[in-house]
Amino acid sequence: MRLTTKGGFALTAMIDVALRERDGPVPLASISRRQHIARSSLELLFSKLRRHALIKATRGPGGGYTLTRRACEITVADILASVDAQVPTEAEAPADKNGAAEVGCYSTEALWASAKHHVMEFLGSVTLQSLVDDQLAKGLRVDDEPVRKKAPPPRNEPSLRHVNAPNSVFAWNGVFAKR
Repeated sequence: MRLTTKGGFALTAMIDVALRERDGPVPLASISRRQHIARSSLELLFSKLRRHALIKATRGPGGGYTLTRRACEITVADILASVDAQVPTEAEAPADKNGAAEVGCYSTEALWASAKHHVMEFLGSVTLQSLVDDQLAKGLRVDDEPVRKKAPPPRNEPSLRHVNAPNSVFAWNGVFAKR
């Protein structure tokens, strides 16, 4: 398993969803704005998270993403494994033409296998809920974001609905014919 920026973004976004899903599905646009992660990157990450059944999408107005399981049932290892491609370890190294694994002068397979095992064991013990609790303990406030609607146009400017102009190509013919 690799620890990458992509994995960090996925973990950050999942914490954001876990903190805010009690108010309904969390839109990607709001996660992008709060966490300063490009929306296109989030879309790619969330498609992988959805494929691994960690989140589910709700379409339409008021749509967004919610967790498929409780936050205490999702581990950091689950999240990282869903977004990062697995990299072969030295023990899984490609074999040469004689079928023997390519190994350097000093075999470190056991060391790397043990390190990977301990890292995976640790990441498997850290839940999304524990990360959410850590954020709340540090004083993070989860404010309800009001849904922003477009402001009506100022009253002193004319609205496009009241413009006295032809509304089709055929109506323009009459305008130019009069001149």
